[in-house]
Amino acid sequence: MTAAVHGTDEDGGLTRLAGLVVDVPDHPSPGILFKDLTPLFADAQALATVATELAARVGDADVVVGIEARGFLVGAAVALVAGTGVVPVRKAGKLPRVAASTSYDLEYGSATLELPADTVVPGMRAFVVDDVLATGGTGAAAVELLQGAGAQVVGFGALLELTALAGRDRLAPIEVHALLTA
Repeated sequence: MTAAVHGTDEDGGLTRLAGLVVDVPDHPSPGILFKDLTPLFADAQALATVATELAARVGDADVVVGIEARGFLVGAAVALVAGTGVVPVRKAGKLPRVAASTSYDLEYGSATLELPADTVVPGMRAFVVDDVLATGGTGAAAVELLQGAGAQVVGFGALLELTALAGRDRLAPIEVHALLTA
């Protein structure tokens, strides 16, 4: 299954992005079709398109929040174009100062995300980004952290959404913006 453009693509930029996504069968385990975004990130024009397209959806957010690890790449680029700051939501044990943490279940185990101290304040408007929206568990955990810190999550952006896994449903009622779908 290859990536497809989600929504309109008047100038062909998103179609070009879809062509840079590489399917890797049986990675990281048999039966999984991994979507490798590395060629897309390595292409300056493609990365600029991602940043511009997602930044257009940030709206009145005060900050873009990128989820570890590839969400950092997307988040930093989007924040730069949108004119906001960027906050990383990290895996457990990576931050020297932690404001809050939350654990959540994955289809293959569990994980913990942490929010860095002194980065999100009550009333702040946050736009969350990640590279891929799959089951929505990681995104929902990031939203929980931000809301627990008193932030208002104004949207969620992903470069690629795996629609069959219904991750968008776990993020409702937050508006989800995906550039590509598979």
